[in-house]
Amino acid sequence: MGNQELAITRRSLHAVAELVLAGPQYRAAGKLRLRVVPGGFATVLTPELRVVGTGVVGAGGVAVPIDGHTARAIGAELGVTAGRPEGAYQDGAGVGPDETLTLDPGQADVIMGALGRGHDALIAFAPAETPVLWPEHFDVAIRVQDANFGVSPGDGFIEEPYAYVGVSRPAAGDAFWNAPFGAAVPLAELPAAAAVTAFFAEGRTRSR
Repeated sequence: MGNQELAITRRSLHAVAELVLAGPQYRAAGKLRLRVVPGGFATVLTPELRVVGTGVVGAGGVAVPIDGHTARAIGAELGVTAGRPEGAYQDGAGVGPDETLTLDPGQADVIMGALGRGHDALIAFAPAETPVLWPEHFDVAIRVQDANFGVSPGDGFIEEPYAYVGVSRPAAGDAFWNAPFGAAVPLAELPAAAAVTAFFAEGRTRSR
C-alpha cells in the first residue's frame, strides 16, 4: 500500500481537516464536528469548506490544491485564518500552519475511500446516528450504548485504514477484542461497507 506515502498524505489531510476546516468553524460557530461527503469531507457549519480529492473548495467554488502549500496559504486563498481549534483538545495532526503539505493523489483516494466506506457502514449499522469526522484523531465515528464504532484511515496503532469498536472493558479471553481499546480490523479484511457493518454489529453484540 505504500505505508510511508499513505502516512504522509494522511498527515496532510489531517492537518487540513484540523487547521483549515475545524479551526475556523470552531472559532465561528463553536462546533468541532466535520462530516464525510462523497469523495472527501467538509464542515457542517460556516465557513462552508470541503476537501475533495486533492484540494479544498470554498463556498464560491474556488478550489485550492493541498500539495505543496501550507495550511495558512490554503486558508488565505479561501478567506479563512488557518489554525487549531484552540482549547478544544490536546492531540491532533501535529502540523503547524506554516508547514508545507505533501499529498499523493492515489493515497488520498485510499483515505477518502476508507472514510466513505466507514460512513456508509455506520449509516447502515445505526441509521438514527449521524457519523462524525472528528478533527482530533481524523476518524469517522459514532457512539452507541457506551461503545464507539468507527473507521480510521490509519494511525500509530495500525498504519493502514481500519475499522474499530471501542469499549471501556474488553471481555477477557474473547479473541474478538484484539486491541487495548477494544477491537480493530484492517479494511483490507473487510472489503465492502456491508462487511464493516457486520463487524460493528458483532462488536455491539459482544460488548453487551
